[in-house]
Amino acid sequence: MTDTPSVLFVCVHNAGRSQMAAGWLTHLAGDAIEVRSAGSEPAEQINPAAVAAMAEVGIDITGQTPKILTTQAVQDSDVVITMGCGDACPFFPGKRYEDWKLDDPAGQGVEAVRPIRDEIRTRIEKLIAELTPRSATH
Repeated sequence: MTDTPSVLFVCVHNAGRSQMAAGWLTHLAGDAIEVRSAGSEPAEQINPAAVAAMAEVGIDITGQTPKILTTQAVQDSDVVITMGCGDACPFFPGKRYEDWKLDDPAGQGVEAVRPIRDEIRTRIEKLIAELTPRSATH
């Protein structure tokens, strides 16, 4: 059993919002939080505009691929953050669920994706503060 909290990001295609959120959380929290992402209907590849927008802030998500949402991934996560997947996300009592209302970057250019990326970062910073205990000074 580990004390490391785990977060699952879910959107329909697992190609934009959830991948950017996973990239931000991995970048900002390091090993302090376990990160997963998945989609109810995964796309063939990550949205190139999301990749470009994240690259602008020094985060490389090119190695990621859209993954199918599994019941196991939800069961293994402490926090499940949905981004427009609606009823496709399985629900388990005792899990913390949040639904982040974010514009879908699908079909958008990098200019339209930047504000979504920045909104996700703000939400990720708040999430990290909630999930990681303050460093105790002894």
